[in-house]
Amino acid sequence: MDKRYNILPLTQQLDMRQQAIEDVLGHPEWTLPQAIRHLKQTMRLTTAEIAKLSGVALRTLQDIEQERSQGSVQTMNKIFAIVGLKLGVVSLKN
Repeated sequence: MDKRYNILPLTQQLDMRQQAIEDVLGHPEWTLPQAIRHLKQTMRLTTAEIAKLSGVALRTLQDIEQERSQGSVQTMNKIFAIVGLKLGVVSLKN
């Protein structure tokens, strides 16, 4: 957890994680970098912590966050897997 914040009880950390997931799912208009930044901020994690948890190189994650790189589907799935999410393809037809 980002050292700028006080340590929270586990139940609050889990609530924050659930809120972050609901926010991302509730905003399909967000870009992937926006979704990653929101997860990071809501869950009070640093970029280095997300990189370590996901197994993605810190520089790669920084490039994605700062929109210098789009990242591959595989990379995005590694990042989103830390909260139990996965990218998918859906039909735009009703």
